[in-house]
Amino acid sequence: MLEIKFIRKNLPEVQTALSNRGAEADLDTFKTADKKRRGVLMEIEELRRRRNVVSDQIAGMKKAGENADDLMTKMRGVAGRIKELEVSLADSENQINQITMGLPNIPHPSVPIGKNESDNPVIKQIGTPPVFEFEPQPHWTIGKNLNILDFERAAKIAGARFPLYFGAGARLERALINFMLDIHTTEHGYTEVLPPFMVNRQTMTHTGQLPKFEEDLFKIKGWDYFMIPTAEVPVTNIHQGEILEESDLPILYTAYTPCFRSEAGSYGKDTRGLIRQHQFNKVEMVKFTHPDNSYAELETLLKNAETILDRLGIAYRVIELCTGDLGFSAAKTYDIEVWMPAQKVYREISSCSNFENFQARRGDIRFRRKNKKGTELVHTLNGSGLAVGRTVAALLENYQQPDGSVLIPEALQSYMNGIERISR
Repeated sequence: MLEIKFIRKNLPEVQTALSNRGAEADLDTFKTADKKRRGVLMEIEELRRRRNVVSDQIAGMKKAGENADDLMTKMRGVAGRIKELEVSLADSENQINQITMGLPNIPHPSVPIGKNESDNPVIKQIGTPPVFEFEPQPHWTIGKNLNILDFERAAKIAGARFPLYFGAGARLERALINFMLDIHTTEHGYTEVLPPFMVNRQTMTHTGQLPKFEEDLFKIKGWDYFMIPTAEVPVTNIHQGEILEESDLPILYTAYTPCFRSEAGSYGKDTRGLIRQHQFNKVEMVKFTHPDNSYAELETLLKNAETILDRLGIAYRVIELCTGDLGFSAAKTYDIEVWMPAQKVYREISSCSNFENFQARRGDIRFRRKNKKGTELVHTLNGSGLAVGRTVAALLENYQQPDGSVLIPEALQSYMNGIERISR
């Protein structure tokens, strides 16, 4: 959430940032409501000050045996006026809150201006896509032929866009989760956490999913709980309402969770395979950082995610999201896209973002600088490390063999109980 004072002082800049994002907001209404709110607050404060002064006068008159009825009558009128103004203040604050909660973050100055994903520049490309002497098969065909993926039975159990893994496929999913967690905890310095898989409305609001994106979430009927769309949501809220010490920063967490998304508005897109599911597994990295260091931490976060693909030997590229493709809460984002041979395209497998203090303001997550009074908001970051189902898909397509089998990368074999190849 943007600070009201910042919006007030920087309305043209905020409007430009919204335009660059392709977003809209009623800033004229904000300006009017904010001016009214400040005027009402001043009047309330003046009336309360006057009430306190006159209350002392009334007490003095009563003590001296004087008649204070006229002053008491005036004070009843003041009290009534204060109540009227408090109702007006609440209306203005509600109007301002509705507008500010719908405002996306301000892009960092380094973010390229663009309309959509076609304007995202490629930052770097790592590895060489494999060349096959046969026509490479898509991962859903490979999985079906190896009897490790079954989307038809999954549809009977739950419906479309749910996976069902068997045998070595289930083992591969589990192996990747453990592989990713081990690297992030033992090499990258993250603390592993296992958070709740459903959260309350307040938690969803703090990270920016609510109120704007409720249709994208799975809500529990009869409860004000939601299934998490990513571990970012519960993990970022670990320190909601807390004041951290400067020496505590950065705090690094990693978590495996299933993720649940309605994929509203994406029907007809990536309907086959593991790319766009209602339920999928993901390993997430979350950072609480010092504001002075958050962009250096973003670069490290990106490298941490890249390490997984480097170890698996899969070609990928890194792109920087332009203003028009930037997520609601993000100030700057890198996407990692993995090469999918059968589709001959790069597909997103990780998104690494710096939210600056946007989420921390909503969740009131602060820190105290050493030897300084007062507190400041931390910066929060998160990145996929990685989306597990999409990693399975990438492995199946990139390591497929002419006989239909799939090789297991050496780095993953110990997690697969020594299995070097998945065969029919």
